[in-house]
Parts: sequence; structure tokens; C-alpha cells
Amino acid sequence: MKKTKGFIAEFKEFIQRGNVMDMAVGIIVGSAFTAIVTSLVNDMLMPIIGMILKGINIAGLSVQIGSATLKYGNFIQTIINFLLISLCVFIMIRMLSKLSRKKEEEEEAAPAPDENIVLLTEIRDLLADQKKDIKEDK
Repeated sequence: MKKTKGFIAEFKEFIQRGNVMDMAVGIIVGSAFTAIVTSLVNDMLMPIIGMILKGINIAGLSVQIGSATLKYGNFIQTIINFLLISLCVFIMIRMLSKLSRKKEEEEEAAPAPDENIVLLTEIRDLLADQKKDIKEDK
């Protein structure tokens, strides 16, 4: 019994970790995103490509070899889906990276010093230069 309690507690701890929940949300959102891109390809792009190819339905392309049917058109469409999904993910990651970099740059940018501090610094530097000139003249 003690081993079962330990296992259940360990499993509960594993499930409650943030990265497991993030991964689950990512998979769910990724599945929904895949459905959107698949619809974009099948319902919007492939008909246009079919018109360009004079009515050929790429997904329906196949070749019969003996009793086997090779559906190479469906394979081509799946590759197009993959490339578009990858492109969309790349664009999203690129946008997020730009936003992240912009935020880091804003945080790193030091606030401009007060005008009084700038003036006092300039006066100090001028006085130091004058002292050097006086010492060099002697």
C-alpha cells in the first residue's frame, strides 16, 4: 500500500508541474491550429492550384500498380500542409522573438541621466582639464 501511495503522490506531483500543463495546452492548440491550416490548404489553396492546373484535383492523383493504388496526390497535399504549418509556426516564433527582444532592449536601455547631473559632469570635466593645463604650464 505504501508504494501505491508514493506512486500516486509522485504522479500527482508530475501532473501538477507547469511544464506538463504547458505541453498539454500546446498539443491542444497545435491540433486546432493544424485543423485551421489544413482547411486553408484544402478549401482555399488547393482549389486555386487546381484551377491553375486546369481542374486537376491534386489530392485525387493516384496510380494503379497491380492491385495496389498509390495515392501520391494525397502525399503531395500532406507535404503542402506540413510546409504551410511549418511556415506559420516559423512566422509566429519569429514575431514572438522580435517582441521578446524589443522588451529586453527596453529593459536594458538605461534611463537618461538628469540634466543637472549632465551639467555637473561637464563642469567637473572642464575643471579637471583646466587643472591639467595649469600643471603643464608650470
